[in-house]
Amino acid sequence: MVFIAGATGFVGGHLVDYLLEKGVSLKCLVRSEKTADALARRGVRVCRGDITEPGTLKDVLEPDDIVIHLVGIIAEQGRATFTSVHVDGTANLVAEARRAGVRHFFYQSALGADSASFSGYLRTKAEAEEIVRSSGLGWTIFRPSLIIGPWDGFTRKLVDMIRLSPVLPIPGDGGARFQPVGIRDWLRCGGAVIENPRAHQATYDIGGPEQLTYREIVETLAGVMGSRRLSLHIPLGLMKFSASVLEAVIASPPVTVEQVRLLEQDNICDTDAIEKAFGFRPQRYQEALKEFVR
Repeated sequence: MVFIAGATGFVGGHLVDYLLEKGVSLKCLVRSEKTADALARRGVRVCRGDITEPGTLKDVLEPDDIVIHLVGIIAEQGRATFTSVHVDGTANLVAEARRAGVRHFFYQSALGADSASFSGYLRTKAEAEEIVRSSGLGWTIFRPSLIIGPWDGFTRKLVDMIRLSPVLPIPGDGGARFQPVGIRDWLRCGGAVIENPRAHQATYDIGGPEQLTYREIVETLAGVMGSRRLSLHIPLGLMKFSASVLEAVIASPPVTVEQVRLLEQDNICDTDAIEKAFGFRPQRYQEALKEFVR
């Protein structure tokens, strides 16, 4: 049995589809009744619970389970902080996994995770990794760069910006590099772990075959959309100030100061990382975009 925490997110939703198509038995942790009903209708065993509330996790796991932990947030809101979700939530799920003696524990971290990072997101991802590594369980950790595909929030925001703006706003010089990887390629990697977890007890950087600057990502997407726009570079200081104002007046701002700061640093790994670890060459960014951007 594969147990998924985070089945309603972008990656989790695709993983549910992928595994059901392969006939894999699934059990998913969900919070809302609506989501629970939708999954149950598809033959998924549903567990109502929340990783930030340890009492709701009691007895949801069994010894033969493979746990896929995909829960994460990219911005804090109310009680959902990086610490409560990434650190405490992971500790709670690991504790239940240890009690049950599960077969394997998979954790979705992030490329650049570092306990010394200025970023609360990357710092708490690193802290969660350490909880998993020291759990005594068999484990796998993925550290992906940008994952793109149908419904991904990053591409959706850029698409909206390109459609609505007369120019292509580029933060600073747009020179920070990223390594977009298509969701279909991520699923091939994740599927390999699920099929043979004992052969994949390690930490893997997950990135596409190209290191692209933020500007190249935006301009490539615009090209695939058939949009011709001039790029306009916006000073990072101005973007940080605007983001700080939005954070002060809006409960869920479209961008945070921390997210702007993340656009100042590279988020890359070996361009052959997937091929070396999983034996196939992932799609290039433009090829992946053409499969789902219209």
